[in-house]
Amino acid sequence: MSTAITFSEYGGPEVLTLSEVPAPEPAPGQIRVRVRAAAVNPIDVRIRAGIMRDAFPVEFPHLPGWDVAGVVDKVGEGAGFAVGDEVFGVASVGGYSEYALLDRPFAKPEQLSFETAAGLVTVGEAAYRALEHLGIEKGQTLLIHGAGGSVGTIAAQLAAARGIAVIGTVAEQDIERINRLGATAVRYGEGWVERVKGAALSGVDFVFDACGAGVLAESVTLVGDAGKVITIADPSFAQHGVRFTGMDPKDRFPEALPQLADLIATAAFDFSVWRAYPLGEAAQAHVDIEARRNQGKVVLLP
Repeated sequence: MSTAITFSEYGGPEVLTLSEVPAPEPAPGQIRVRVRAAAVNPIDVRIRAGIMRDAFPVEFPHLPGWDVAGVVDKVGEGAGFAVGDEVFGVASVGGYSEYALLDRPFAKPEQLSFETAAGLVTVGEAAYRALEHLGIEKGQTLLIHGAGGSVGTIAAQLAAARGIAVIGTVAEQDIERINRLGATAVRYGEGWVERVKGAALSGVDFVFDACGAGVLAESVTLVGDAGKVITIADPSFAQHGVRFTGMDPKDRFPEALPQLADLIATAAFDFSVWRAYPLGEAAQAHVDIEARRNQGKVVLLP
């Protein structure tokens, strides 16, 4: 058996329950890991609350979470890893659990902690994916909504490293930090359009919405083309003709994870874990994310 967090109805953090579930068995090509850290992402919160039920429907009881790092515990035929290897990746079964199955694990760099490796998975891939789908090029200007969050922070650094001018909407307390990463930070909230125009004198070419704060309509007007705006967080995307990325696995770029892990392991990129909670405190982790208390990634320790 495996200790895990599950929920059997949509609702607030209180629906998250510490449960005993059967330990998953790896099929050919899969590995099972003893999870050392599992990331908690804002999308987990939205799925639990039912906000994303159209984009990400679930069957109850549901075991949330995807991003894990741990030690290989059991190997399916032809999986390519050995018991004892340290890996990270997207769990096909598991997540907020003691044990998880991975179809496509990656070797964890020795310098990278389990907490950081787990925290990187979804946010790193999402940041990389958004830039790839937008097709933005050196010399152009990108506006990132939520640049102070984990996805936005990585996207800002990736874009700046490619010679792209980055404007980021952030909370007041994040302005100095995001400026240090090579972007131009402006305060989000009422009046953000004028502040962005003041910071981007040559205009904005593309917009990446990483926060889902109801900014799509104004973003489309700002760039003049819904095809130049992409979101990973706003369920109203279709109303604005904007692309939502993340629902289709074929849409993703997991192959970017080793590169991102190496950048963080060698301190080339800034990335931080704000707090690690015991698995049984998953509800509190969700509470803190919903209240926007976290300044960096949140992880669970099974």
